[in-house]
Amino acid sequence: MKLSVLVLITALAVGLSIGFVNFHFQGSLYYLLISFGISFLTSFVVFYYLLEKYIYSKIKLIYKLIHNLKLGKDLKEALSEYKSSDPINDVENEVKEWAGAKKQEIELLKKQEQFRREFLANVSHEFKTPLFAVQGYISAVQDCLTDDPEMAKKFIKKAENNVERLSYLINDLDSIAKLETGEIPINFEKFDFVVLAKEVMDSLEDLAVRNKITLSFKEKYTAPTLVYADREKIRQVMMNLIQNSIKYGNENGATAIKIFELHDQFLIEVTDNGIGIEEKHLLRLFERFYRIDSHRSRQEGGTGLGLAIVKHILEAQQQTISVRSTPNIGTTFAFTLQKTN
Repeated sequence: MKLSVLVLITALAVGLSIGFVNFHFQGSLYYLLISFGISFLTSFVVFYYLLEKYIYSKIKLIYKLIHNLKLGKDLKEALSEYKSSDPINDVENEVKEWAGAKKQEIELLKKQEQFRREFLANVSHEFKTPLFAVQGYISAVQDCLTDDPEMAKKFIKKAENNVERLSYLINDLDSIAKLETGEIPINFEKFDFVVLAKEVMDSLEDLAVRNKITLSFKEKYTAPTLVYADREKIRQVMMNLIQNSIKYGNENGATAIKIFELHDQFLIEVTDNGIGIEEKHLLRLFERFYRIDSHRSRQEGGTGLGLAIVKHILEAQQQTISVRSTPNIGTTFAFTLQKTN
């Protein structure tokens, strides 16, 4: 529409100019009208033909390509007919949107590349530590195998522990990879979450006693809390969260579980009054191998993959997990489960 108006105005201006010249030389209104008409029609046809062939049609083609490629179509489909009343303005908007999307993609790729580098560095570090330890213990065993058999046994035991740690690392990495690709099936079933939570707390009671931590429910849950999820994987989630609260809890501290009933879900909270976590760490807490205090984490054991596995388990069941924490006050992990009757 805008192009047609532009062509019309241009042709009119040219026609008036030519008509004025003819009038000046001919001095006749009759010749002026004839000249103006012929000039106007000629100019309109010429300008319209040139603009349509060399500019307007090219803009329409570009717009069709941009629009259809954005929709994920192949080149052949992208060249199919697409009608627009104002392709010039549409091209501008499409290009702006495309540029904005590409900028976001580039930023995302940069973040992914940074994550990849950190992940590879962490994997390398996590594997090298036990490998070097095993190498050192084996060398020590060779030196004292005949002179001090008892010491040799101790070194062999330590080497065995580090091999076991490597095994845990490999298994956890394998679990995350399979959860991401959906290779590990999710076996949904109906069960009472309170019963499961009590089972987990009973199994961790000895660890809690050794660390002088009290495990409890914040409230007495007598009615069944029925959920629809993978029972064994939710057990793994609870084991990980409660173990972490015990490891990083203060002496004579407490870990409590509370259940909130939502519209179609239950919100499960695992709260401790331990050392807490600084806010700057919270966004990265579920990343693989991310450790707040690497020295203490390794002393306490674990692979650094537990929370990453927890997140993947819950996401595989279309559920979410979040964390809030205040240093020296405590930490709360909260996740959702699907409610059922």
